[in-house]
Amino acid sequence: MNGSDQAKLADLARLRRARDQMDREYAQPLDLAKLARTALMSPGHFSRSFRAAYGQTPHRYLMTRRIERAKALLRRGDLSVTEVGYSVGFSSLGSFSSRFSEVVGMSPSEYRALDHSAAAEIPSCIAMVYTRPARRRWPSYPRD
Repeated sequence: MNGSDQAKLADLARLRRARDQMDREYAQPLDLAKLARTALMSPGHFSRSFRAAYGQTPHRYLMTRRIERAKALLRRGDLSVTEVGYSVGFSSLGSFSSRFSEVVGMSPSEYRALDHSAAAEIPSCIAMVYTRPARRRWPSYPRD
């Protein structure tokens, strides 16, 4: 293994440390500078490297974690939509509702009102895979 490969592996380990921080602390205020410090990189290098390694920006990864957790709390049904939004790290009901609707395709209230009883039988590790938020894709049209 040459020096370049070792440097890439070291970068991946530092990126994984920042990604693990997002997984653990998704409800906390995490900005790009803080995550870059965790990875021992400049914010610009961190953002580019994270996207290259994980296929999405750090911000999108964090939002996906927050929406994923919000969906689980909404399925549980014992918290209000506002409480769910605040508990997963959003600073207002409006920002939570608009981001949730953008990613999931329906409002948090509509999602909560769905029948989730069938999912109760599925182990949570499997349910996470099938309920992972994915941004809605609008049809793309060929360019001239």
